[in-house]
Amino acid sequence: MEVVSDQATSVCSHCGRAISSSNIDLHYAHCSRNLERCKVCGDMVPKKHAEEHFLNIHAPVACSLCSETVEREILALHESENCPQRIVTCEYCEFPLPAIDLFEHQEVCGNRTEHCHLCSRYIRLRERNDHESRCNGVIDNTAESSRGRRTAEREHGDLRGPPLEFSRRRVMFTIAISTAVLLGSLFFQGKMQNN
Repeated sequence: MEVVSDQATSVCSHCGRAISSSNIDLHYAHCSRNLERCKVCGDMVPKKHAEEHFLNIHAPVACSLCSETVEREILALHESENCPQRIVTCEYCEFPLPAIDLFEHQEVCGNRTEHCHLCSRYIRLRERNDHESRCNGVIDNTAESSRGRRTAEREHGDLRGPPLEFSRRRVMFTIAISTAVLLGSLFFQGKMQNN
């Protein structure tokens, strides 16, 4: 007994799929009664789940960070990669801040300098990685900054002491003192206005 395969197909005018020609009438009756094309993405969706499909995938929702309206399907991507209010960290100081403020912060932060313990020069943080890969520990006096001259003077007898190194504790202490002074002055002004 030889099986003959029917290779003839027809395209369903409702869903656009290629269906065996012998089954096209039955398929079309079922397809047109039970499925509809999503107006947003073009997927064929069961008619009874069309509204649920729209609400779960395409309904516009507001981002909780920036209030921009995006499709629910891409909300997670928006919040993690595109939202201007998502929290990112500075590559120089690891300070967390909104992405919209990162460029301006890094412009300032990257211009801060750090003392290279190998060549005794002050290097901008934005140039630190490049400098570390090239630094051979030889003191280079060709393009020396005023800080470099002060270091050389210190080594040759001018005893001003080591450069200040700001630790996080010192910065936090300074911020705390500044805040206390500000709050104290506001409290004093309020008390003076009440009298």
